[in-house]
Amino acid sequence: MIDKASLLLTVSAGALLLASPAIAQQADAPSPAPDNTSSAATAAQAPEPGDEIIVTGVRASLIGALDVRRNSVQIVDSIVAEDVGKLPDNNVVEALQRVTGIQVTDRAGGETAAITIRGLSDPVTTLNGRNIFTAAGTSFALQDISANLVKQVDVYKTRSADQLEFGLAGQIDVKTRRPFDFSGPTISGLARGVYSELADEVNPNVALLVTDTWETGIGDIGVLINGSYNRYKYRNMNVQAGAMVPFATENPPEATFLGPLERIFPSTNPADPFWTPGLNAGLPTAPGSTLDISGVEVPYYLSRDAVISSDLYGERERPSVNAALQWAPNDSSVYTAEFFYAGFRGNTFNSLLFSFADWWGDLGDNPGSTFELYDGTNIIKSRRMGDVAGFNSGDYGTSRTDSYVYALNAAWDVGDRGQITADLTYQDSTNETSFFAMRTNRGPLDLDVDFNAGGGMPGYSFGNTALLTDATQWTVGDLFDSGTKGTGSALTFMLDGYHEWDEGFLRRIKAGLRFDDRDTSTFIRDQSAGALGGTLAALGDEYSFTNNGFFDGRADVPSSWVLADGPALYGNRDAIRSLYQRINPALRLSDDLELDRVFDINESTWAAYLLADGEVDIFGRPLQVQGGARVVAISTNYDYFDRLNNFAQSSTATNQTKVLPSFTLRYEVTPDLRLRFNYGETLRRPAFGDLNPNVALTGDLSRLGFGTGTAGNTSLRATTSKNYDLAVEWYFERSSAIFVTAFRREIEGLVVPLTQLEFIPDNPIQGETATDYFQVTRPSNASNGVLQGVEIGLTYFPTYLPGFLDGLGFQGSATILDSEQTIPDTDLDGNITETKSSFFGVSDLSYNATLAYERGPVGARLSYVWREEFLNNNEARAFANPIGFWRQPEKSLDFQLTLAVTDDIGVTFDAVNITKSKQQNYYRYADIGNPEQFNANTLLIDRTFALGVRFTFD
Repeated sequence: MIDKASLLLTVSAGALLLASPAIAQQADAPSPAPDNTSSAATAAQAPEPGDEIIVTGVRASLIGALDVRRNSVQIVDSIVAEDVGKLPDNNVVEALQRVTGIQVTDRAGGETAAITIRGLSDPVTTLNGRNIFTAAGTSFALQDISANLVKQVDVYKTRSADQLEFGLAGQIDVKTRRPFDFSGPTISGLARGVYSELADEVNPNVALLVTDTWETGIGDIGVLINGSYNRYKYRNMNVQAGAMVPFATENPPEATFLGPLERIFPSTNPADPFWTPGLNAGLPTAPGSTLDISGVEVPYYLSRDAVISSDLYGERERPSVNAALQWAPNDSSVYTAEFFYAGFRGNTFNSLLFSFADWWGDLGDNPGSTFELYDGTNIIKSRRMGDVAGFNSGDYGTSRTDSYVYALNAAWDVGDRGQITADLTYQDSTNETSFFAMRTNRGPLDLDVDFNAGGGMPGYSFGNTALLTDATQWTVGDLFDSGTKGTGSALTFMLDGYHEWDEGFLRRIKAGLRFDDRDTSTFIRDQSAGALGGTLAALGDEYSFTNNGFFDGRADVPSSWVLADGPALYGNRDAIRSLYQRINPALRLSDDLELDRVFDINESTWAAYLLADGEVDIFGRPLQVQGGARVVAISTNYDYFDRLNNFAQSSTATNQTKVLPSFTLRYEVTPDLRLRFNYGETLRRPAFGDLNPNVALTGDLSRLGFGTGTAGNTSLRATTSKNYDLAVEWYFERSSAIFVTAFRREIEGLVVPLTQLEFIPDNPIQGETATDYFQVTRPSNASNGVLQGVEIGLTYFPTYLPGFLDGLGFQGSATILDSEQTIPDTDLDGNITETKSSFFGVSDLSYNATLAYERGPVGARLSYVWREEFLNNNEARAFANPIGFWRQPEKSLDFQLTLAVTDDIGVTFDAVNITKSKQQNYYRYADIGNPEQFNANTLLIDRTFALGVRFTFD
């Protein structure tokens, strides 16, 4: 077990030792002007032109990031593009993983998708300071922003009163380029080919920027257009051992009427079960543990109920454009009009192979010889079964997103020391999805399975492997046909103004207001039909698909199987629907597949703030003080349409007002050593989807006696946080610094899932999975928590290295976190109890290290990112396994190389996930559970290689 305090001391001491050779050589450098001084004052303190060190490439990027942090009142970490269109990663999320305190996860599909800042997953996303969102959500998918469009990304870990109040985690502001960033005509572009190893595909990534500025009779005018397009075909391969449920022993008591190794279901009455599914810690695993079944103490074994293989083929496209027009009629005003478009086109075909592992018949004369237990437990490790059932499913899904942002901005200087800024933004975003799937069933087969054959991966095989690829042996089962649509729009106006002074304690007063009017709607359609019958082969060869090479030979599992061809089904979906109409006459065809409105929201937000900056000398050094408060009033009106009650409409409204204070101290101990303290309060709005009270139901797929369901909660309120930060920063050279920050977040009203058993008669679930009982999970503000930790960051480019080593540098960081939150639970009577847990998605330790080199035409980075295991989520409460779903440690080793062919043209090479790391989950609650006996699924992460060319002509 890692001693976190010892680790921190070791890293800190090592960083200081590494820096020491440079300390003796450094010259006294002028302290950069803080961000509340005038541009004239900044110029007066800047180095003389002859003293400047001109750097480019990797080192320039790192220096730019250090300057942003050094000059900011708040704690800000940044990524600065090395050059036009040259952010050093494929997308914004991948670039952010090397920022101190940031953890990323969900690397399926050849890219990272989820991000947390110091363990919190809700950073507010802004584009050039403007809050943006995707469709009916409250946040924007950062991976939809091409790295080619980005000038700089700022991660604000503390906030002042003039910043948006949303997002407990912080703020991520993505800055795009504007015409006045350039002194004249410029054309820049790139073309890359990205090879996906798992999909065996080469994918294009291209971008082009064109800009120019002119001096005219009405002032300076600039125009910029920047476009990007990338396509990526990928393959996700996942193998999984099913949930852990109780089985009878090889010699069950006769009074129970259980057969040898028969699965023990809760009972036919879910309100009076033999055992309770979804126990936090699961059923006891000690040898000889028993269940009370009708008054009889019955010994049991714990075993998995299924084995599952998923072979998903996906493709996504991301077109994006940003354009800007700037006009400066004089030296004291600038007007900017901007347009931003981000699009997404995606489709996935999931080839699912599912086999039950719960049949108790056909075990031969000696059932006790058909299984193996883990030593010292009642958990079955491996077993042989006869006549197990199974099915395949060809699942095809599509997704399309179009997001548009239109903005007008005006900035007017008021005298020499003041400015007024006005900003008007309109945005519109739409997302549409569809899902079309056909299930095919096979006859009974013998199954030989080891639920952990090595490395957390199951191994399994069937008695008749040839049947898996024989379309004549699979009968056509159920059809699933659904779709969704989410729309969102917002009109936002911001007005800000400030005035500065050069002398006295009060140096700046700033005030402003913001109005945001947001509308969002969601729509859905859903229809299904029971088994069609007949064989898959009888549908025609065009509707069959057989995969191959599954799991790349890295697990002892079937590598090939036949199932319904998802793309072919979707391409001929009306013909398939027509076949199923005899099973379900109500099945609609495409001409009348309208979507049903289920949820409308209008949210109006008024915010006003006032802050002041002051400065006083302490021991001859400046102490900067900033204090302020932001008042926020949120009015939410929503209509929802009850899908279980003929879409009957209901309406409700909420109003909430918060005063959010903030306070910051920044003290320059020396010109290169700074201390910062920040206190601030922030809030997290409920996600719009979490407010939707409509219940989505799933039938009793696992034959437990009840189904499952999810719904929103109209009573959700904003989550609030009190935030404390204390930082020490030492800028010991122009391109080198070390930071240590301690922080604490005290959070009230965290939204967590709350599950209760409900009786819902006359529901739409039909067929063999029909039931009137459902475990329904709803979000609730039922948790409070504390998250605290320490982060350390080091950027070091030594100036004393000889010869070819000159140009070698290091950037790295480590984050140590500790978190605890209360988690509600309910018993069968609906009583709420309380337990404690770590925050979801929080690794106690994470670090990243980048070795950078730049000399002459060569620039290179070798980066390693690692994060400790973490609680990813709680599993659906339908099984006996420990409820916690944990992710094993994650890592990635990446390499980037740039070779400047000329001053204007460079060749690039990138390799991501060089070591072919995997993503693995397992079940655990408190001290119960581990990756060996409670392993869940293993997902192969793609390894990619990219070769490209960049150019800039100005």
